[in-house]
Amino acid sequence: MLIPAAAVLAMAADGDVETVQRSFQNPPDDARIMMRWWWFGPGVTKAEIERELRAMKAGGMGGAEVQPVYPMALDDPGTGFHNIRYLSDEFLDVLRFTSEKARELGLRLDLTLGSGWPFGGPHIPVTQAAGMLRCDRVPVPPGASTVRMPYLENGEKLLAVFVARGDAKQFSPTGIRQVPIFKGDWQPLGAGEGEPRVALFFISSRTGQMVKRAAAGAEGYVLDHYDRSAIENHLKNVGDRLMQAFGTNPPYAVFSDSLEVFGSDWTPNLLDEFRKRRGYDLTPYLPALVGDIGDKTGAVRHDWGQTLYELADDNYLRPVTEWAHRHGTRFRSQTYGMPPVTLSSNALVDLPEGEGAGWRRSSATRTASSASHLYGRPVTSSETWTYLHSPVFRATPLDMKSQADLFFLEGSNQLVGHGWPYSPPEAGEPGWRFYAAAVFDDHNPWWIVMPDVTKYLQRISFLLRQGKPVDDVALYVTTADNMAQFQAGRERIGGGAGGGMGSNVEAQVLDAGFNFDFIDDEAIAQVGIPYPVLILPNVERMPLATLRKIQAYAEAGGKVVATRRTPSLAPGLAEAESDTPQIRELVRALFEAAGARGRFVKDEQSLGKELAGLDAPDVRISSNAASIGVVHRKVADGEIYFIVNTANTPVHTQAAFRVKA
Repeated sequence: MLIPAAAVLAMAADGDVETVQRSFQNPPDDARIMMRWWWFGPGVTKAEIERELRAMKAGGMGGAEVQPVYPMALDDPGTGFHNIRYLSDEFLDVLRFTSEKARELGLRLDLTLGSGWPFGGPHIPVTQAAGMLRCDRVPVPPGASTVRMPYLENGEKLLAVFVARGDAKQFSPTGIRQVPIFKGDWQPLGAGEGEPRVALFFISSRTGQMVKRAAAGAEGYVLDHYDRSAIENHLKNVGDRLMQAFGTNPPYAVFSDSLEVFGSDWTPNLLDEFRKRRGYDLTPYLPALVGDIGDKTGAVRHDWGQTLYELADDNYLRPVTEWAHRHGTRFRSQTYGMPPVTLSSNALVDLPEGEGAGWRRSSATRTASSASHLYGRPVTSSETWTYLHSPVFRATPLDMKSQADLFFLEGSNQLVGHGWPYSPPEAGEPGWRFYAAAVFDDHNPWWIVMPDVTKYLQRISFLLRQGKPVDDVALYVTTADNMAQFQAGRERIGGGAGGGMGSNVEAQVLDAGFNFDFIDDEAIAQVGIPYPVLILPNVERMPLATLRKIQAYAEAGGKVVATRRTPSLAPGLAEAESDTPQIRELVRALFEAAGARGRFVKDEQSLGKELAGLDAPDVRISSNAASIGVVHRKVADGEIYFIVNTANTPVHTQAAFRVKA
């Protein structure tokens, strides 16, 4: 049975086709697309707010996410135009009106938990601003025994001083020596030497980053996401204040945009937290965070990275989710970027959201949907159509449809359009627009067909929420290897499995006729490996507990494939001596011993062929497979397939389905 809009239902003989068909034709309102609604200034009025909400409703949209951002125009007493101060009584009044009007119209209303991004503002003092590790590298002249101490800015603290062979660009991994900190203008270094040396001053500092695109009155420092007191300050002074506008009608969700706290790799109490969590003192190993100290470098960097993401989980994600629940709402979060967070960090929020339409490679959207599948979240949203075309009004309905399909292929089933710019009548045509987005408001000349576009998107969103995903392959996220490559200022966990896994792994899986989710250590520990096949892509470091779970999975019939290399190291420094030998022994049993259940593929270019020998492909495309994407979901009485030609030319091919019905 072929259903329009490229959705195929292969129903079992006793399946209730009519019910599915009726729901597909008239899906529920909660599957409608949302719009990110930029309030510029915010120079908003109740009359225009109501007009735009009604336009969204008429266009087939299910609601909006209010995001107050930078002003577009100066206050003008002559015309009466003015920008409302963020969090002022006047701002809360228009927000209250918006909430009430959205409810009256049957629209969902979400709210950014701040202005612009990342979280912060004038309420954040420098002592709670985003932190960074600063390393001043001071050349030491031959024979010198002292160097001048670096100047410390307000809020900075000198942590440790080292002397190393080399210069300001690079130091040698051998002969690094820590020296006691001297309280004075000149730092003693010990006896002078005849070869070039460099003094390394490690300083607990602040990034100085300000909130990006802040509304009037919301300017200020980005907060320290590792500092619980900074988060509590923000929730009290911004979150609690915003909730006053909603009363007994809280927003459907509060929202955090992508974590873009650039260079955020430190917090003042990190050394204490590191010692508590990792069991040793990081101070003697600080040079590993900015250079090479030998064979311990990767392990130390891993332990530092693990401490950072644990602090972000404990002091940012968990408190915000708890706060949201206390206020009767949910936390929708783009949980990726900097500070580093993991795939399983998405389990700490109510509504995981992704960004990026790279359906054949690692992406934040695929990561978010993978977490949703693993942790039982039925809905994954995506920031959709960011930078779709430039200039912004070039995007057409076909552009909307074709890129939305890519997000659907990544597992998104709730689109948040990027977006809808608030635009008052005095702005004229084509109205205001956000710098980083397409525009999907009623200033478009093709607005008359918007209901048709949104109905298609609503139908597919609904359909892709039915049943359970059928993803045969779990692609292991190389979190430990990724963190072992961290350096000060460059501490981001990739949007998917990380850059070290190989450039063609995802494509090999898809072209072999399978779909995949990402999976990480924490998910394996909590929910196991609920997939027929597990791929370990170019993995070097792996926790012993994870490898034991994989061994049990293989013994129970699970299929394990490693590419390029097999795991050989424990992730961190403390467990290296005790766990590494056990890891290597388990790997030998899994991949090398007689009767080994695991399979090793040296070149991932042959991974697809290996997978085809393990199981029948879910959907085998006879030719041009690279442009054909498939999503398969299983319901109680049948199967749902969503099939997309992502190319801009027709494709003539044959598809063989594993499901026989």
